[in-house]
Amino acid sequence: MSREPIIGVLALQGDVREHLEVLEQLGARVVQVRLPAHLAEVDALVIPGGESSVIDKLTRMFELAEPISDRIADGMPVLGTCAGLIMLANDLTDGIDGQRTFRSLDITVQRNAFGAQVDSFETEVNLPEVSPRPLRAAFIRAPIVTRVGEGVRVLGQLADGRIVAVQSGNVIGVSFHPEVEGETQLHEYFLGVVREHLT
Repeated sequence: MSREPIIGVLALQGDVREHLEVLEQLGARVVQVRLPAHLAEVDALVIPGGESSVIDKLTRMFELAEPISDRIADGMPVLGTCAGLIMLANDLTDGIDGQRTFRSLDITVQRNAFGAQVDSFETEVNLPEVSPRPLRAAFIRAPIVTRVGEGVRVLGQLADGRIVAVQSGNVIGVSFHPEVEGETQLHEYFLGVVREHLT
């Protein structure tokens, strides 16, 4: 008999509360992940937006970096938004000195590709595999995907062709913040991926 999955939200820095609220609104069982023991409880993980260099330092400080990488490599579904996308990428074109990632998506990401905080904007993004209607999305110091490796699917692009959403197996990364807009479609899609993984 299948059970309802437990979704972890990496709760070290960033817009943790917004992700928790969307997932709870969708009826998911949610755990805040701050320690390796919390990670061991969950079936899937959401890596929220925030500051990727700070998330990197904190995951190493709390001895989560290697366990997260290992769990993803073992097939654990993961959704990364904005800084979460950066944390999943194999390569960064403008990371700070010594910055590390989980190296879980064969992509190259450019940090802060849209400029500073004042250049933030909201728009609609078409992700036809995720939703029949455009998703409301906030781009806040957002990255873009500049290279897509073998086995990585492009889920969404802006009108100018810039790639802002990708998926490889159970790993999904997007440049934007759907949760800031109260958008639920991406999280619903992710929960579907998680349930399929558990069957």
